[in-house]
Amino acid sequence: MNKTEIAAVLNDIGTLLELKGENPFKIRAYQAGSRLLEGLGEDEIAQRVEAGTLEEVKGIGEALAQKISELHRTGRLEFFEKLRASVPEGLVEMLSIPGLGAKKVRALQDKLGVDSIAKLRAACAENRVAALDGFGEKSQEKILAGIRNREAYGKRHLWIRASEAGAPILAGLRKLPGVQQAESCGSLRRRMETVGDLDFLVATTEPAPVVEWFVTQPEVQEITARGESKASVRLQSGLQADLRLVPPEQFVFTLHHLTGSKDHNVQMRQRALARGFSMSEWGLFPAEEKHGPTAEAKKQGAAGPKSLKAKTEADLFQALGLPFIPPELREGLGEIEAAEAGKLPRLVEVEDIRGVFHNHTTSSDGHNTLEEMTAAAEALGLDYLGIADHSKTSVQARGLDEARLEQQIEAIRKLNESKRFKTHVFSGTECDILPDGKLDFSKTTLAQLDYVVVSVHSSFRQEHDVMTKRIIRAIEQPHVTMLGHLTGRLLLEREAYDVDVDKVIDAAIAHGVIIELNASPMRLDMDWRHWRKAAEKGLLTSINPDAHRIAQLEFFRLGVGVARKGWLTKEQVFTTRPLAAVKKWLAARGK
Repeated sequence: MNKTEIAAVLNDIGTLLELKGENPFKIRAYQAGSRLLEGLGEDEIAQRVEAGTLEEVKGIGEALAQKISELHRTGRLEFFEKLRASVPEGLVEMLSIPGLGAKKVRALQDKLGVDSIAKLRAACAENRVAALDGFGEKSQEKILAGIRNREAYGKRHLWIRASEAGAPILAGLRKLPGVQQAESCGSLRRRMETVGDLDFLVATTEPAPVVEWFVTQPEVQEITARGESKASVRLQSGLQADLRLVPPEQFVFTLHHLTGSKDHNVQMRQRALARGFSMSEWGLFPAEEKHGPTAEAKKQGAAGPKSLKAKTEADLFQALGLPFIPPELREGLGEIEAAEAGKLPRLVEVEDIRGVFHNHTTSSDGHNTLEEMTAAAEALGLDYLGIADHSKTSVQARGLDEARLEQQIEAIRKLNESKRFKTHVFSGTECDILPDGKLDFSKTTLAQLDYVVVSVHSSFRQEHDVMTKRIIRAIEQPHVTMLGHLTGRLLLEREAYDVDVDKVIDAAIAHGVIIELNASPMRLDMDWRHWRKAAEKGLLTSINPDAHRIAQLEFFRLGVGVARKGWLTKEQVFTTRPLAAVKKWLAARGK
């Protein structure tokens, strides 16, 4: 195991011990050990495990050193496995409900006998939770809302998880003999932030072998449907995957139909009718053939002899007097009208990105050092990297105080002067916006930095007007460059806080502040639905990965997908600018 995986196990041990009501000192020892481990280099851990010197690290005792060594050498820990088996699974699941920590979960079990989410829901319905000391009616309402959200969220999956599950299946389909074309469809192709299920479309004249391959993949946990031209399976990840097989001549029409969205498809069919065509997944037919192919033809999967031919989706759009509309824009939100008027934007591309801001190191809650993050950015071909570790109020993230921040600024300066890397590093901070709108660092401290990201990390439940004024007050402060994750949402986990997005956008434009597009797959914030209007007003964005380890630097690719969905062009994205232009802009901003 690497250090991150070991640290996660130690943290889980602490949580499980807390659920069991173990000695608080023992619990804190594991939690502290987890944090200590994150601060050590990977090589140092390996060397100390080999030499048996882990106990020389302050805070790591004999028992902890033995467990770390066992995990590092074998990848498993018998103590952890037995501990996990001794705690009811339902208690661990209850920890996923916002507002329920280990202490409260244990109180619910001890006082009410609640050891599952189902029992928790029942206890709330009977008002037994509200009557408990330390809970009350508001806590009970929050728990019930959390349970409802969990159930709703359980039906959807983060885009990145769906993409990771779907990529090997799509690659495998494309390699099969007899498969002429294969694509992913649905919300995955449209780059929605969450995905309900996976949709695959294949063009072939030999469907049987393709179906057999699809339903026998190792990831398949259950076959829910199987036919000559369709199949559905449930994957081990919980995702449902649907396969549709069509003749090659029908592929383009079915691809467009299955990509959606519903509103886009309805508008396209209406456009087709207005031009004397009947459009469906089967093809594009003259109006007199509006019913499309016969029932027998449909059964055979044929598009019908009178359908217009289309080798690509561009051909389909051209047949209806339109340029190609990228899948990300197909939401029925004016894309057809814009296409007809020749006003579709030239969307930003992954290749346009020159650098990334808002990234963390081991100085706060990151998992890699400054040098490791810089080397990784260079390997990605990025011209610049912005570091923005947390500020002092974010104690849970080991935020930097003024002295530590100054040390980091100096370390970045020396790293740039050393010319070790082609990638230039900008010094920054993710400065907490305090509940009253003040910033966690003084103007004097912020003035020393190349750039400043300000973000909300506390008091999420403030009222609408209070939260809005809080964020706007922060935006108005000197030296602020960017606003981080505007709404604070965590997809499928935490709702956005109550804030007037339009007012914040207007304030950012008025004060020349960038609003980031946080590309972390759990955030993707600001939401794509706001970007078209905001960019038209003049708002500038920065696609920031919010990376906490080197692998997450590539999250900017996800951010580009969201930016495209928000109709953004290269010119509207700050991080497409070359290094010299970025330096000039930041220098002017800092004056």
